[in-house]
Amino acid sequence: MSQRLKLEIKALDAIEGRDLVVLVSDGLTLPGPAEALAGAEAQALLTRAAAAERFKGKALSGLTLPAPEGAPYERLIAVGVGAATDRADLDFVKLGGAIAGRLAAGRSAEVILALPDGGIDAKHAAEIALGLKLRSYVFDRYKTKSKDKDDTGSIPVTLRAADPAAVKKALKVSDAIAAGVVLARDLVNEPPNVLYPEEFADRAKKLEKLGVEVEVLDEKELKKIGMRALLGVGQGSRRESRVVVMRWNGAGKGDEPVAFVGKGVTFDTGGISLKPGAGMEDMKGDMAGAACVVGLMHALAARKAKVNAIGVIGLVENMPDGNAQRPGDIVASLSGQTIEIINTDAEGRLVLADVLWYTQDRFKPRFMINLATLTGAILVALAQENAGLFSNNDELAQRLTAAGLATGETVWRMPLDKAYDKMIDSKFADMKNSAGRYAGSITAAQFLQRHVNDTAWAHLDIAGTGMAAKDSEINRSWGPGWGVRLLDRLVKDHYES
Repeated sequence: MSQRLKLEIKALDAIEGRDLVVLVSDGLTLPGPAEALAGAEAQALLTRAAAAERFKGKALSGLTLPAPEGAPYERLIAVGVGAATDRADLDFVKLGGAIAGRLAAGRSAEVILALPDGGIDAKHAAEIALGLKLRSYVFDRYKTKSKDKDDTGSIPVTLRAADPAAVKKALKVSDAIAAGVVLARDLVNEPPNVLYPEEFADRAKKLEKLGVEVEVLDEKELKKIGMRALLGVGQGSRRESRVVVMRWNGAGKGDEPVAFVGKGVTFDTGGISLKPGAGMEDMKGDMAGAACVVGLMHALAARKAKVNAIGVIGLVENMPDGNAQRPGDIVASLSGQTIEIINTDAEGRLVLADVLWYTQDRFKPRFMINLATLTGAILVALAQENAGLFSNNDELAQRLTAAGLATGETVWRMPLDKAYDKMIDSKFADMKNSAGRYAGSITAAQFLQRHVNDTAWAHLDIAGTGMAAKDSEINRSWGPGWGVRLLDRLVKDHYES
């Protein structure tokens, strides 16, 4: 991974960088501090260039122009924040991303943290910094040559603030969140020959440096516990399966924990129900749910969240060798319920069934939220715009929806119903792992619901949002680290003591 951004916070007293970034509204008037540092000719230059380029200061838009003659910088970059009447809706994280998108590698930049109608407080400054860091992320670990030399190197960025001390304090939280997202992105982007279950578990183990208690369960222990559904998925692989339990104890001993569960299929061929070859390389991202849980646990620990949080991830590789699970097999899950295997490519729900049951039974959490790149059907329903949300608890679903709107990692609630549940009844076992094509994401969620008892639970199907991500203001990565910001916001808003 390459985190190109090198960030400093300084006072509004000088300009030292080659590029100067100023924030302008629809009136195109430079904020006082920006005008003072940019020089007297900057406003007239901006006004002329904006007219020629039809730049109107629309939120997140930008205009780059040469600096006035004699200025202590080389380029003036204006980034729009929209009209003052729309300021309450301005997403400062995306604003940071929009700024980063205008910067160039190898060129130092100064960003004046001032708006035309007032200053920028420490909270919003930290959000801008978060956007800068997320947009500047590049996964280039395996590139030995660069096609474009101008696209290499760091980007030294200085945020000029009225109160640098306050901004530095606020950055401690946004830095923790950024680090969690970056960790999740790194995991999703890794190739499957590098990141297999044992290696994934080893990387999760590194959270111990932050004070997270990490327990790794190997196949011998999983067999003893009775996780036969999970082990059935991995039995066709030469790579052993793992379950990782992470515990962050940031609140009192008596506080009920909140729990997050992730599907971690480090590569999914589909097993005996083999996937088509075209696009199968993307199945390295079938562990994006587990990556999010690890990134979230990092963020919570790094910002010392006042919550007791449990993260549990099931790590397997689904391969089609002579020992692989077959369609028609029947396995008993940890819950004691039996499952007829209809399709070995419906494997994620088998992993989650055991891990969800284990989590609710061992930890008695206040709620469980699982994340999984579970079904292609959710892409048919929601494309890449929203994750599918299924829940047995209205309050939890509403809080997740609100956190999604606040962070931009949005979810859309889908139905759960007895009629759908009947679709996974089996003639030969308690249930079958696939009900066929229709309502595929819903029947998968119904399957999971049979393994949570009465625990408040939500399932996020992130097949459309967790990998092969669309470009956005704050992400240019194939693996976006989706869900870390969403769940951190949920915990922050409702569950910290």
